[in-house]
Amino acid sequence: MDERMVRAAELCERAIFNGEFEGLTAAQRELDAVQADLAVARGKVLHARFLDNRVEDPHELPLFEQATELYGALGDQRGEANAQFWIGCFHQVVRDDVPASIEPLTTSRDLAHKAGDDLTLSYAVRHLGIAAQISGDLDGARTLLEESTALRRTLGFTAGVAANLVGLIYVAIAQDRPDDARALADEAQELAASAGAVKVSEHIEAARSRI
Repeated sequence: MDERMVRAAELCERAIFNGEFEGLTAAQRELDAVQADLAVARGKVLHARFLDNRVEDPHELPLFEQATELYGALGDQRGEANAQFWIGCFHQVVRDDVPASIEPLTTSRDLAHKAGDDLTLSYAVRHLGIAAQISGDLDGARTLLEESTALRRTLGFTAGVAANLVGLIYVAIAQDRPDDARALADEAQELAASAGAVKVSEHIEAARSRI
């Protein structure tokens, strides 16, 4: 059992048997933290299902919004940054609504930076780069995707680096830099293979076919 649930149960027992009711506030906070984590986890499962069937689940966005509210009330910047990212990702990927994704992605980036959460930061910056690319700001997209890639290299997030390189391949193609695009594709495929990221490999080959 999650240790936070164990602590909450212990605090409840103290209230019931010892009359230590002042501990119930702490118990509630522990459970709110668990509930926020579970909401994000459930939302991510629904998002992954969308990537498979391309059918929006009406519960996905409310789960991420619930988590954001709970993390905010708890003062958990790391958790809120993650939940805000998923709200932005939902709008960008599921709803194909780039303008609606900008605010939560920007909030996620700022909170992740404050919390020192480089993984979430890499995700937020990546998707801001994708938004820039979609809007036609190729220089901005390249800068953001390279920033995210640098973070992921530092973290040893190999599959994530390969995924980012896919975006950089398309930027290079759009900027008429075919040699750079080929070099990026070669590196991306090597990284994807080493990480066992089969789906990323498919995206790399699709990008390579357009060089």
